[in-house]
Amino acid sequence: MDIDTDTDLIPGLPEDVGLECLVRIHYNHFSSISSVSKSWRRQLHLPEFWRRRRAAGFTRQVIVLAQSRVDPTRDHMPKKYIAAPVYRLTLCEPETGIWAELPPIPGYWGGLPMFCQVVGVGLDLVVVGGCDPVTWEVSNSVFIYNFATATWRSGAHMPGEPRLFFACASDSLRRVFVAGGHDNDKRALRTAMAYDVAGDIWSAMPDMATERDEAKGIFHAGIFHIIGGYRTDMQGQFETSAESFDAATWQWGPVQEEFLDGPTTCTGNCDVAVQGGNLAEREGSAWRVVAEMPSEVRNITAYVAAWRGKVLVIGSEGFGGAYKMFLLDLNSGKWERVEAGDDFLGHVQSGCCMEL
Repeated sequence: MDIDTDTDLIPGLPEDVGLECLVRIHYNHFSSISSVSKSWRRQLHLPEFWRRRRAAGFTRQVIVLAQSRVDPTRDHMPKKYIAAPVYRLTLCEPETGIWAELPPIPGYWGGLPMFCQVVGVGLDLVVVGGCDPVTWEVSNSVFIYNFATATWRSGAHMPGEPRLFFACASDSLRRVFVAGGHDNDKRALRTAMAYDVAGDIWSAMPDMATERDEAKGIFHAGIFHIIGGYRTDMQGQFETSAESFDAATWQWGPVQEEFLDGPTTCTGNCDVAVQGGNLAEREGSAWRVVAEMPSEVRNITAYVAAWRGKVLVIGSEGFGGAYKMFLLDLNSGKWERVEAGDDFLGHVQSGCCMEL
């Protein structure tokens, strides 16, 4: 029942006290809040609600992953009989060890689109592109999961030709940025575009200076960074350069040559990266090693995220191995294992970090 309690957030309590009660509610109950009253639903979208929630320490860093289901029979099946992996969206609170599975995208009961990108924008989780898990047809589809209502909706498709393995990142507030990738003929692309989630509108961006297939996309301090990737004529030979797009001026800056020291997995804030079995921090134009990677995630690093003095690394010891997760406290330099149940040890294709 949707009760309109616009006069008081909680009847009988002052406005400030009512708001202090609401900011303490766990994000798992946001959909319940939304269904109670219009005023409660409106609070979830107001900057003051999030300012208070963050200041009081009640926001939670959550990691959303495109992760394969674990087949319990896999170890007993001949390789030629192993079916293609089925992916779903999983959620983890690294600092509490809580795991959950999000509802599937309507119409995709056979699994998440393969090689899709996932990014967070406010209370929205945006799933962009990928391949149909049954037909393998490349899609420019957009699906949005809202944590306030616990429901999915379809967004406007990416304009232009189908693209795959593109760089993708968000400003966490309103826009999703997409650049590069390759078309159906495996030609690397220079084109880029931005998606306004609230307005459901795509806008063209200027082209990059060079083609970049399988590049990493990162948004940091108002800048969309495209790192690495390769040109059509350099299949699989990754660049060490980067390009940066200023969202305020709507312009690309000059190409930064030798941005990377070598094969690197960057985090969502561009300041920390995995290089050669070590975790490195960027200082000016150079990288400084801050910690040795745990052996369990050193060989294959699938995902890295960083926030407020913490770094999360997900990976495995080798191909086909169970995926493990470790959390580093940059202040103490200590790694801590984040435990996961058997259902959450599958391969990770992509992920994003959200504050809820």
